[in-house]
Amino acid sequence: QVQLVESEGGLAQAGGSMRLSCAASGSISRINAMGWYRQTPGKQRELVAVITAGGEITTYVDSVKGRFTISRDNAKNTVYLQMNSLKPEDTAVYYCNIHQVEGLKTMDYWGKGTLITVSS
Repeated sequence: QVQLVESEGGLAQAGGSMRLSCAASGSISRINAMGWYRQTPGKQRELVAVITAGGEITTYVDSVKGRFTISRDNAKNTVYLQMNSLKPEDTAVYYCNIHQVEGLKTMDYWGKGTLITVSS
């Protein structure tokens, strides 16, 4: 089992910045990817950004490219999402995820989510 605890979200103005963090604890596999997803009411959860275990590969949804940066500190088992140039459409509940290999299977673990509200 892996536990993920996200930092508190909050309110930001359009054009502003926020940083989310997510600390993982428990049985963390060496083979993993960590990421951030977001969800708004009535919509499916979408991948925002993901980073591989060594940090060598990052992937972003097109709508956040050039504005958001995902990073991780493996010594702290923590992943970050730096969000710049925020837009009202970034308003959502953001969820931290770890996708990892456990033996012959893969598992996903999720944080409880944190609300980010961007005002225009």
